[in-house]
Amino acid sequence: MASSFSRSRLAPGTGATASRIYLTRTRPGEYSVGGISEESARTASRLLQENHEKHHIFFNKSGFHNHIVHHILTLFALGASPEILQSQYDRNASYQRAPEPVDDAVIQDLQDATKFKQYLRNERYYHDYLVFFQQEIGARGYEDVVNEYVFAGDERADDMLVRMFSGFLHPIIHLGFGIEFGQPAIVAEALAQAAAHDSWMAPFFLESEKMAHASTTPSKTLFELLDAIRASRKLSTAAHWDDGNKIRDGILVRAKDEMLQYASQWSVRPDELDAKTAEMTNAAVYFTGGAQHPPKRVKFDFYYMHCVNCSIFFSVFLQEPWISPANKIRLLEWKARNDLAMYASRRSPEPLMDEIVNYIPLEKGQKGAESWNGIIDRVINHPDDGHAAKLIRALAHAEQICQVAEKREEFRVKGEMWLQLGNMAIDSVAGSEGGDNIWVRSAGFDEAWEKVEERPRAQL
Repeated sequence: MASSFSRSRLAPGTGATASRIYLTRTRPGEYSVGGISEESARTASRLLQENHEKHHIFFNKSGFHNHIVHHILTLFALGASPEILQSQYDRNASYQRAPEPVDDAVIQDLQDATKFKQYLRNERYYHDYLVFFQQEIGARGYEDVVNEYVFAGDERADDMLVRMFSGFLHPIIHLGFGIEFGQPAIVAEALAQAAAHDSWMAPFFLESEKMAHASTTPSKTLFELLDAIRASRKLSTAAHWDDGNKIRDGILVRAKDEMLQYASQWSVRPDELDAKTAEMTNAAVYFTGGAQHPPKRVKFDFYYMHCVNCSIFFSVFLQEPWISPANKIRLLEWKARNDLAMYASRRSPEPLMDEIVNYIPLEKGQKGAESWNGIIDRVINHPDDGHAAKLIRALAHAEQICQVAEKREEFRVKGEMWLQLGNMAIDSVAGSEGGDNIWVRSAGFDEAWEKVEERPRAQL
């Protein structure tokens, strides 16, 4: 199973519409493996269509996300068979819920920019927003609709862009999948999902952006800023274990000025987009993979992991000619600033690089098991909601885009460390099916590791 770094950017297939999902093996994704079959494309399309029509974007009213789109598209790109696609879908479809009935009066209201705002941040209206965006995309194409509702730079678009980065990045991850695979219906889901999220991070994004624009100081690297955040006692301890949301209730309450100061020190020039995308990706992998707590077993932080899982889509956005250079810069700057705040919010643990370099894979010595192909074979069969598969694909992709820039001294993840991280990731979820033992949550707090087992003595 050979991996490939796909750069094909075909137009959406003639079968893909604002209401119909249609995958083909000729558009296998930004990172994919060889040998994807048409039967797998047909099966994935059918399953995603069923999810599109039958399921809400949240599987409960507390806002827990339906990850079926993310999971099935990741498995498709990683070469899963029709049987694996079906079994993984069945596992996660079992707990989904139906969307609320459509209200035609609400859909009519959404056409008015003022009334559009009345229904935001309410999962009750997800289905109404979905139908509305399907109609818009059906009439004009998703490129024009995303440019108007997310990238226009007006009050409504800026509000929607903030919401794209809410919910631990789920809306923008969803948008990335829709664009990556050329699926207008999934783009419509992403827009509707964003509308159902909150916008409390708006002051952080907009104020740090304003400060960055006013600055005449050259940008620091993300690695310098991560080190500075960790060295700042006020910022690195601003989040408390009992905060309901550690960015909102911790960082932005107890150390907002410090967080804005650091976030505003990273910026991107038009000629730096490729290099800075690699930097953002490398930095996210660095603080995520290195956040270990020996002698506890290797685990990945659930919140940091989303920063890595999202990174692949910034390579996707770079290749889209309909996204302006200014908006590509803005997306990338917001993503990196989000990651800096996320790092600070989990008590800024020092990344332990020896944990990566010296890691001994669980299946060391078994033929092919430690390779990317072996890791991918294991993760497509792993019974979860898709987080592990997304992490593996994002890490494999990160290795490829960072290789061209690895001569940059500031990059912390290099060479054989990538495959080490892939093995760490798949080993960390091995034998886990649901529950709280798959990921560690808020890795910089000792409390997060209390229920994690210690490593076998041979691994100490």
